[in-house]
Amino acid sequence: MKKIFDDVSQACSKITTKKYSTSFSLGISLLDKKLHKPIYSIYGFVRLADEIVDSFHDHNKKELLEKYREDTRQAIKQKISLNPILNSFQCVVNKYNIEWKYIEQFLNSMQHDIENTKHDESSYKEYIEGSAEAVGLMCLRVFCNNQNDLFINLEMHAKILGSVFQKVNFIRDINADYNQLQRVYFPNLDINKFDEKEKLKIELDIENEFQLALVGVKKLPLSSRKGVFLAYSYYYSLFKIIEKTPAKQILQKRIRISNMLKIITLVKTKIKYRLNLI
Repeated sequence: MKKIFDDVSQACSKITTKKYSTSFSLGISLLDKKLHKPIYSIYGFVRLADEIVDSFHDHNKKELLEKYREDTRQAIKQKISLNPILNSFQCVVNKYNIEWKYIEQFLNSMQHDIENTKHDESSYKEYIEGSAEAVGLMCLRVFCNNQNDLFINLEMHAKILGSVFQKVNFIRDINADYNQLQRVYFPNLDINKFDEKEKLKIELDIENEFQLALVGVKKLPLSSRKGVFLAYSYYYSLFKIIEKTPAKQILQKRIRISNMLKIITLVKTKIKYRLNLI
């Protein structure tokens, strides 16, 4: 029975999520149970593409990514793939009518990581649209459960949330991205001139997007609101640590949230949800 293979495929996506991201896994745990499997499946798909461009240095990344793109296309069309991660993902795409344009945008951003190391304003915006906003919209399709009017109402908020998460990742990883992968994401930034002034300019943009994104989080269906708010809270806590960290230190180490702060954030999120504060 294909159901057994589908279950195995979904389990692979869940294992992938838990192995790569404890924070994201905790966020999923606060979603309604019916949303766990599809969001694990989206994360698994995204994670594999990330691995191609970030980790497989001894292989032809461009060829691997193109094969992944074509395998994804065929999996969705045929409604099956022998790659369990893609089989899990195609189930979600077909069930929730996730548009190919979001998947294509995401894969195009991954291709940019292979072919380019710097951004101007235009490519920066395009990269975020694909690498973060498109993924957010895939998840929103699941959260809205084929209610198109609700999706349209929340679309802009989901894009802003994806954008701000990505920008926090960029500033958190600015050291590793430059020194290990030779990438600079912030447009026209000379890494050798990254100082408090440059850092503040980036932080003001991020803070503004956090406030805009929160409006959308509060409008999400109850089935997804708590889990998304936890992810929002994690990232906002991380951002506040980054704000307090000097630019020089940002260039020397990766800023992290301690396990204790993660637990505190989880408890606060549950309390706020029970008190109807989100």
